[in-house]
Amino acid sequence: MNAFKKQCIELRKRDYTLPEIARITRRPKSSVYVHIRNLPLSAQKWKLIKAAHGIRAIQIAARRRGVSARYYRPFSEWDADKISLVSHLLFDGEIKRTVCAYHNRNMSLLKHVESCMDTMYDREPKRWHNKLTGVHRISYFNVSLSAYLKQKSEELLRDIVSFPTHWQQEFLRSFFDDEGCMDFRAGRNTRRIRGYQKNVDILRLVQKLLLSFDIFAKIHSPNEIVITGKGNLLRFQKEIGFSRGVRINGRRSNSIWKESLEKREILQRAIASFKPVGSNGVHRNTYTR
Repeated sequence: MNAFKKQCIELRKRDYTLPEIARITRRPKSSVYVHIRNLPLSAQKWKLIKAAHGIRAIQIAARRRGVSARYYRPFSEWDADKISLVSHLLFDGEIKRTVCAYHNRNMSLLKHVESCMDTMYDREPKRWHNKLTGVHRISYFNVSLSAYLKQKSEELLRDIVSFPTHWQQEFLRSFFDDEGCMDFRAGRNTRRIRGYQKNVDILRLVQKLLLSFDIFAKIHSPNEIVITGKGNLLRFQKEIGFSRGVRINGRRSNSIWKESLEKREILQRAIASFKPVGSNGVHRNTYTR
């Protein structure tokens, strides 16, 4: 028996693995293998090897967390589509560690969000429909995309006050499309736009942005912002407005309209219902500031 073969056998009997023997002898694993292939490792050694593999798998998964093979296209400059996408995910959607999702009844808004996402991500979303409530959801499962859009959402909330006017309008329109409703009941002299958001900091941000368009809004406890008065409603209609195709749910049991009207149509009806200017030159039933 030559010295190399003898060394391999002795190391194997001491429970060294093939890679370990190759490293000690500085010979290729193929040369070592022919001498030890009939000498199995002990059960204890196999137990240690499996435990080491498990630890290594956890470490690799931790290093890869947040990395996906399905790439997206990051952007350095904001535009209307990016503002709208991130805003809608903030308001009527969610950005979690593994998924970005948007849910709404309005197919026009769902199609719009999907179109905006297409500018930076090519994969089709997973789709879900709740037949009981009528809510649709589109979901994008990609940890890298989620982490990136989480970062961009924080950037948007921080910087939107310094963005150009037309981007601020896009942000506000997304908010009221998702979170807003047009409350018009002529018999009760009620004409108001209401918006709901659990994050009070976002409500304060919306209030501040509205004021830059000379639209006065009040924050009502706990999570509501309200716009009233003909002047404010007119300025909202002109500067922000609701998107075309965004409708109320006329099928709800408590719906006063009993039809799925567009929010912009109800806003127009509310404005048109104000009484004309009186003899003293002041609009009756009008509160502007």
